Amino acid sequence: MFAKTELFEAVKFHPFFRGLPAEEAMSLLEWCEQKMFSKNEVMLSANEKRKGLILLLDGVAEVYVEHGDHDEVLEVIQKGDLIGFSSLADFLGVSKQRGKDEMVSVRAVERSLVLIIPFSVIAQRWGDQHVHDYLLAQVAVRLKDVYSSLAEQIKQARRFGDTSSLVLRVQDLMAHNVIDSPPQATVQDIAKKMVSYHISSVLITENGQLEGIITEKDLVERVIGKSLPYDTEAKQIMTKNVVTISRFAYYYDALSVMLENGVKHLPVVDDGRVEGIITFSDLLRKKNESIMRTIQQIDDASEETLPKIKTAIYELLATMLREQIPVFHCLKILTKLYDRLVSRCIALTIQACGEPPSRFAFYQMGSSGRGEQFLLTDQDHFLVYEGEEHEKYFSRLGNGIVKIMEKAGYERCKGKMMSSESQWRGSVERWKDRLREWIIYATNDNLLLAQNFFSHRFVYGDASLCEEFTEMIKEQMKRAKIFLFRLVELEKQHEIPTLDHPIRSIFRLERKTIDIKKEVLFPYHHGIQILSLIHGIISGTPMERIEQLKEKKVLSEHFAKDIQTAAEEVLKIYMRHKWQNPSTSVLSFTAMTTREKDELMLSLKTLKQLQNHLFSHF
Repeated sequence: MFAKTELFEAVKFHPFFRGLPAEEAMSLLEWCEQKMFSKNEVMLSANEKRKGLILLLDGVAEVYVEHGDHDEVLEVIQKGDLIGFSSLADFLGVSKQRGKDEMVSVRAVERSLVLIIPFSVIAQRWGDQHVHDYLLAQVAVRLKDVYSSLAEQIKQARRFGDTSSLVLRVQDLMAHNVIDSPPQATVQDIAKKMVSYHISSVLITENGQLEGIITEKDLVERVIGKSLPYDTEAKQIMTKNVVTISRFAYYYDALSVMLENGVKHLPVVDDGRVEGIITFSDLLRKKNESIMRTIQQIDDASEETLPKIKTAIYELLATMLREQIPVFHCLKILTKLYDRLVSRCIALTIQACGEPPSRFAFYQMGSSGRGEQFLLTDQDHFLVYEGEEHEKYFSRLGNGIVKIMEKAGYERCKGKMMSSESQWRGSVERWKDRLREWIIYATNDNLLLAQNFFSHRFVYGDASLCEEFTEMIKEQMKRAKIFLFRLVELEKQHEIPTLDHPIRSIFRLERKTIDIKKEVLFPYHHGIQILSLIHGIISGTPMERIEQLKEKKVLSEHFAKDIQTAAEEVLKIYMRHKWQNPSTSVLSFTAMTTREKDELMLSLKTLKQLQNHLFSHF
């Protein structure tokens, strides 16, 4: 608390008291009350009758509205600011009585000292034109910012459906009547059951336990295709180690599992007991037919129909954003669809160029390589093939892939990081020389090429060649300490920013925007990438790399979980923003809700810790 003379010294230059003779100011301060509040203590409760304005002498406070399980912070108040402008309507006698007033609350963010200025003191100062103008200006500025922010948030809420939506669980969608057979049943019996019950799969069970599954496709490929007799036992052709799901999982969990594992039938199992089954077509028909149509469009696409697929995928993305599907589930589904689209583009190119003369592997880089592509971006990819003598064919193939992907909606890479360019295709040996050059001559240009290269993910082609390619890279990276050091030094020029508490306010921010892609996502991706390379992890999505770093004890289980959660929150904000503003990755804080600001603040702190963890290695 301030003594009387100290209090005068603390407020004499404040616009409310400025210009008053010391004696008059001291007299007015006699009517004011000092009060200390501890951290998180409520200064003013909603509906509490206001006695005047509150001047924050020291500390930080926030004005908020209670909203369900969280509070919506409207304003962060700092030292020298006034609180309680809405009470001026009562002071002026112009407010309309509506019974119970729904007013905001105020609490201390940290230990805070305030001066309560009663209406009687305000009345004495009201005649001073400077005080009058000051109060009017403060009210006008805050009102403008509040309206702007609320309008932006309402617009986003309408666009993304920020209302509680029903997210169905598997138990609400599955078929409860499961048709099963024992392992000793013949394939003829299995086929008869499928026809009789109009189903496309039969579960193989024994003593109540799931042993396997047989689908229509299995009967065609494993029985008819191999000319097996109809009395062949089910256990000889069934799929063992069946992928299952819990009845308590959500529909998008089931969809992700199906796409991830390439299956269309999921037995629903809990506590070892089969509870039902959910099929790809049933799931999609009940919840979202557009996914099935999109997959069918991709698989049947010709060069002429490829452009339509982008629209279909975007419609699906809009649905998932509206349904508030968790971001990683959303990205898993989209990644599978985009991979399917790219694979179709390559297959169409091969039809035009003829069958490849040797093994080859096609890799995606950038957001697609990280499994984080939700909007079609420019092309980032490369080719690895067997045999230098086949360069002419793979040059033609690379050029063809670029052209047909462009028809599908992928713009050409401005940096020409595409398999149509000679420096982005070659044999394993040629790639070895290329990588060695980047490592030895670690210029900024080469480092940038390497950063993009090390975001790669195998998408199409020969898996055994991919393994050989990966082993070559691992061998090269064993002798790349200086190269890794240079990558870290480059990252030190792009440290992830941290944001303190004023970011939570919907206005009065010292910093108004942040470039989510350049200032947050790129440093995060590079941090995971370099840490992985240090510990022999060559490829994979950031989430896969984090899991591997956890297994290698590089990251603790708790820290790894924090990083994944932080990345998910940042990606969620980024996806919603880019969907509305595809031309920019710069996000304005006024377009964010308080919850988003809080999540961003905490996420940046965690990702900053990850970056510091990387820097500590050097």
